[in-house]
Amino acid sequence: QVQLVESGGGLVQAGGSLRLSCAASGSIFSINAMGWYRQAPGKQRELVATIASTGSTNYADSVKGRFTISRDNAKNTVYLQMNSLKPEDTAVYYCNTNLLKWELAVLKQYDYWGQGTQVTVSS
Repeated sequence: QVQLVESGGGLVQAGGSLRLSCAASGSIFSINAMGWYRQAPGKQRELVATIASTGSTNYADSVKGRFTISRDNAKNTVYLQMNSLKPEDTAVYYCNTNLLKWELAVLKQYDYWGQGTQVTVSS
């Protein structure tokens, strides 16, 4: 089994900062991409940022220049540093991991999601 445990959400004033963490554990052979998505009330889940195993990153236009995604491969952990937060960043943030794990002697690719962490930015 694989688990993703997120932490770091909370309430912050506009202009403030938060750092999210997501640690993957369990029967993992290797991790490919890791990323963060968010879902605001009444809206669809959207991509915030992703980071490949090579370190290559991708950001939603709405967070470019304010958010930074990084990863610690030794700890199977991905981080999201969020600066200059705006009320429109308020959402539940979900960690996503694409990884390889052994299943019946075969390496298979899976996507896993964290439980979500609430980020609320007050104006």
